[in-house]
Amino acid sequence: MLPFRLDMKDVSDKKVLILIVAYNAEKTISSVLSRIPAEQIPGHAEILVIDDSSADNTFAIAQMNAGVCHLPTVTVLRNPVNQGYGGNQKIGYQYAIEKGFDVVALLHGDGQYAPEKLPELIKPVIEGDADACFGSRMMEKGAALKHGMPLYKYVGNKILTCFQNTMLKTHFTEFHSGYRVYAVDALKKVPFRYNTNDFHFDTEIIIQFLMAGLSIKEIPIPTYYGDEICYVNGLAYAWNVFRVTMSSRIHRMGLLFQRKYDVSPGNVHYDLKLGYLSSHSLALDAVPAGAGVLDLASGAGFVAGKLAEKGCHVTGVDMYPAGCSCFEKFIQHDLDSPELPADLGVYDYILALDCIEHLSSPEHLVANLRQKCYSEKTRVIISTPNIGFIITRLGLLIGQFNYGIEGILDLTHKRLFTFSSLRRLLEQEGCRIHSVRGVPPPIPKALGDSFISRFLMALSSFMAWLRPAMFSYQIFIECSFLPPLDRLLARTIESSSR
Repeated sequence: MLPFRLDMKDVSDKKVLILIVAYNAEKTISSVLSRIPAEQIPGHAEILVIDDSSADNTFAIAQMNAGVCHLPTVTVLRNPVNQGYGGNQKIGYQYAIEKGFDVVALLHGDGQYAPEKLPELIKPVIEGDADACFGSRMMEKGAALKHGMPLYKYVGNKILTCFQNTMLKTHFTEFHSGYRVYAVDALKKVPFRYNTNDFHFDTEIIIQFLMAGLSIKEIPIPTYYGDEICYVNGLAYAWNVFRVTMSSRIHRMGLLFQRKYDVSPGNVHYDLKLGYLSSHSLALDAVPAGAGVLDLASGAGFVAGKLAEKGCHVTGVDMYPAGCSCFEKFIQHDLDSPELPADLGVYDYILALDCIEHLSSPEHLVANLRQKCYSEKTRVIISTPNIGFIITRLGLLIGQFNYGIEGILDLTHKRLFTFSSLRRLLEQEGCRIHSVRGVPPPIPKALGDSFISRFLMALSSFMAWLRPAMFSYQIFIECSFLPPLDRLLARTIESSSR
């Protein structure tokens, strides 16, 4: 995703908020204010100091020294109750949103980060080259240790950053700098209000930006460690960073939904699963070249595009506009409505891949398809998640039933099936079952193409074949329609009149 593009006609019209979060910083807050290079800050800069209910005189000293920074507007606030490092940021970002700022720069009141670097950090964000810019103490090799970062913090920073880069598929030099600048429009796109009030707020908001496809840039900053008091419990912080990073990965896999990581824009389509055993590969193998195909809930047209390459004539049906130009015909229609479009027609194959679980009444869809699209030659291919999958069973055994952004317990799923319940539905609605197959979980999608993923895929495929009801991630059924009653009656009348 491209960064938010600010109007570049006049950067000087942009409003920049310098947010200084402070706690027990009476010895350093005046120095931080005086070191802000006001004349170099682009746009209309204002300062907001939020004292997080300090036990010392931070609030009073900040008020008395507001004029040392040479900016026309300096606001000093004090939280009546301590909100924590993350909670203090939330209040500042909410202030930036409500007051209509374009950019907000986070600065610490203890002087650990050099205010002199503010113009460099603000520049790529205010010019629209990035949605966020972070100062990194690790970009210049050896500089952090040379300028006083304790060895244990340096090693811990390196280990955690390496772990997070691996888990989040990023290449940052540092995840743990608190010197940051955000585009306010970007902050509006992530639910930062759900984040922790603790120090790992900084990790959670990075993950949110990554999940939202927002761009982050790093620039080098100097390292400074003075006699400021550190309020971070290093071991607890490291554990929290590890925990939230892993939980975000689990969220991405659709195994555990967490509201703070729900940054999807709405109509998000599943990726095409090819190169291994999946509902998509099975469906594409089942449909012969040149067939007439009705693709229900066709989405972005991933499957339709592959069918078109085989010379198939594809009609797409989806509640959203056509996702590609590969359809010979496209009908915008909500499959959850009581009736099907009148001009649907008859097809060789009807595909309902990852579709019926999103409907309030799959029974009505099958009944309507049978009535409108019946042909002796028509084959219907249906795939849907298997709620009896071993992972969901084990989750229930320990009292867990966790919805996710995708997967079996996708938040948008309305109806869930086992092998027997889906077979029963189809047979009751007048379908003849030709084949039933279990589909293993899409391990390569989660782990990539590697020896381990291929081995696990082979093992899970065997288990899905051996015990489909328990080890299949999806159900794959090929069936056909029995003649509707009106057709049978017509045949009876015609036959009797001969």
